[in-house]
Amino acid sequence: MIDSHDAGTTTANADWPLRPVLLALLGLVTGLVVHLIIGELSDSQLSAGLLAALAFVTVTAGLIGFTIERRLWWASVAFAVAAGVVAAGIVWWNGAPDHWSGGDGWRGISLLLAIAIAAPLFQAGRDEGGPRFPYASVHDHAWTNVVLWGACWVFVGITFALTYLLAGLFDLIKLRFLSNLLRNDWFWRALIGLAFGGALGILREQTQVVRLLQRVVLTVLSVLAPVLAVGLIVFLVALPFTGLAPLWEAGSATGILLACVVGSLILSNSVIGNAPGEERKFPLPRFAAMGLAAVMLPLGIIAAVAIGLRIGQYGFTPERLWALTFVILACAYGLAYLVSLARGRLDWAAKVRPANLNLAFGTCAVALLLATPLVSFNAIATRDQVSRLESGRLAPEKFDWRALAFEFGEPGKAALKKLQASANADIRERAARAGKAESRWEVQPEGPSRADVARRLRVLPAGSPPLPDALLDYLATQRCGAGENGGCTVLLADAGTAMVLRDSCFAPRDRWPCNNATEVRLIDGNWTDNTGARPVPKKDEAQARADAQRKAYASGQIEMREVKRRQLFVGGEPIGTGLE
Repeated sequence: MIDSHDAGTTTANADWPLRPVLLALLGLVTGLVVHLIIGELSDSQLSAGLLAALAFVTVTAGLIGFTIERRLWWASVAFAVAAGVVAAGIVWWNGAPDHWSGGDGWRGISLLLAIAIAAPLFQAGRDEGGPRFPYASVHDHAWTNVVLWGACWVFVGITFALTYLLAGLFDLIKLRFLSNLLRNDWFWRALIGLAFGGALGILREQTQVVRLLQRVVLTVLSVLAPVLAVGLIVFLVALPFTGLAPLWEAGSATGILLACVVGSLILSNSVIGNAPGEERKFPLPRFAAMGLAAVMLPLGIIAAVAIGLRIGQYGFTPERLWALTFVILACAYGLAYLVSLARGRLDWAAKVRPANLNLAFGTCAVALLLATPLVSFNAIATRDQVSRLESGRLAPEKFDWRALAFEFGEPGKAALKKLQASANADIRERAARAGKAESRWEVQPEGPSRADVARRLRVLPAGSPPLPDALLDYLATQRCGAGENGGCTVLLADAGTAMVLRDSCFAPRDRWPCNNATEVRLIDGNWTDNTGARPVPKKDEAQARADAQRKAYASGQIEMREVKRRQLFVGGEPIGTGLE
């Protein structure tokens, strides 16, 4: 039996037997054009113009594939081209990858999110013949697009597996044409486009199959809703007893909480469906969806507090500003769902559906704005961090010079140049060093101080004299005083040799025995690990030794000797390799 919405969709989007062929050809051409644009260039070698062209081609082709219908086909093409132009303009505006900062990848994700939301809104408006967006139609198109996206990539994977299988089969009889083709970039890019477009065209002609897949996905997700609801409710109930301190100590708390909000959003919508007739009637998923709606705002508030504490302690960075943006969106969804639940109670789905539609428009607009450089998180973070440095709230040795030079984009580089003329000699010197670095790895973060190392250090045997400053400096470079489990144990073998073991390696949570120990030696007044202590032979000496070994090997000068060595033991068990 087909409900009213299915009937309307079937009428609006009649079968189009030619669509699989057209979309397969579109995919093939798209793959070849993509190859012509990027060729063998790496990501870092792509210019802003090439990236813009790539965005236009892929976005336009993708939206044509997902939205085109026999009826009003020109509207889908016009929408796809317009979206492609917007995407290309935004990508070009953001510049080439070599000017991107650490957080600029989120701009691309924001752009894709805006496109993913705009597509079902356009599809619903087109089906209605005007700017009207019935929730059932928008929600149905959104889920259908998601199912089609996943199914098409599965088909692409199967196509490649079959192609490699056939290549291996032909290789058995010395026919290597298929193996040779697979080594060419143009071939596998064209094959991806052909497989994806062909699968999309075929599946879009099988309306009942896609609808069945959609219902299977929603049914499976609705079954998972009670599991997540119970887990999140238990988490919130346990918080008053465990306290929030462990949450603040975990650096990944904000990300995990946001993932829980997104999961709650997806699973609750899988239960309420597109319309009242599609709601799950069984009490368990219904009440689970209500529970998920109730916990979204508390989780969002806790995430907001967590990111707020990080910002209060360490200031703004582009990544924290992106996290703050996502937290604000999560709280907006959580508030809308909680208000809908309070107003509608058991009939809360009728209240949340229009809220979902309004939130979709708002999220699309915000995502499109954040995809552009109009809101520069790099500039905001740079101003905040430099202000903390110049005001004295952050010592120069604690300042993240690597981030300013390589992760805050052009605003960070401009600020670094200004700091090279600072009246503070320490700031000026460190800024100059960071400015001369050609890669982020040349700007090493400051290690812990000698006092930090000494405080987190255990020296054996008991009663040993204080460690020399040179050894403490070496241990600082090994991060022995940094982090929650940054302590180390040092065993003094003699005046010029010590063994360093990390305490975290022997933490109670580790299931496997530790077998790591570093031998350090005093050489020319500096402590270094044993690997660095071994002299590297000169090229001529190495060649002479290699020649001598080959002659001895050929003449049979091979013998077994007993070698006396020292070995580190912990609890009677050997640790690491022997000492020379």
